[in-house]
Amino acid sequence: RARLRPGSVSNAKDVLLDLYSTDAEYSADALEEVYENLELAGKRVLQDDITDNDAEEVLETIAKEEDTNGRIRRNVMDTRRALSFLMRSKLLSDEQQEEARQILRDIDSLENHTAFLFDKINFLMDATVGFINLNQSKIIKIFSVVSVVSVALMPPTLLASIWGMNFRYMPELEETWGYPVAIISMVISAMIPLWYFRHKGWLSSR
Repeated sequence: RARLRPGSVSNAKDVLLDLYSTDAEYSADALEEVYENLELAGKRVLQDDITDNDAEEVLETIAKEEDTNGRIRRNVMDTRRALSFLMRSKLLSDEQQEEARQILRDIDSLENHTAFLFDKINFLMDATVGFINLNQSKIIKIFSVVSVVSVALMPPTLLASIWGMNFRYMPELEETWGYPVAIISMVISAMIPLWYFRHKGWLSSR
């Protein structure tokens, strides 16, 4: 920077201010990279077919960028305190005071940007966790339906087991109406629990 502006550096304070200005520029570039990474993570979160593995990777990315954003914010706050001290101590010339004020204005913009990124991080974190919970709810619902159907099939299974016993005296097996009555009984014994579960909303499609 000093080589690009011959005569701009006359003492150590000019060098220090240039270092602070360069630090602010590097912080701005780092924040832009954080924003781009969060944008990519946001696109993955808003996919219709996001999986738990995708959500886990997104959470790792968000956590990493949150840490980077926090480090940048802490860095610019330290720079602000150092510049404020220099300006209050009246060690700077008028030109250096103006340069310090310009750096502080840049830092104000960076702090606003870090606050915006923190809000974006919180939104993406909530959205990702919400999708994970939604996927888990779908899985739980599937298992609930399977469990309900299994319970509903227990009565006809019990009837079939009873009529499948090899006892010598089972008079209903000798009757002509025995087979259709057995089938109808098993169907009814399965339909009654299913009707009850649907009435309770346990088989609701919503």
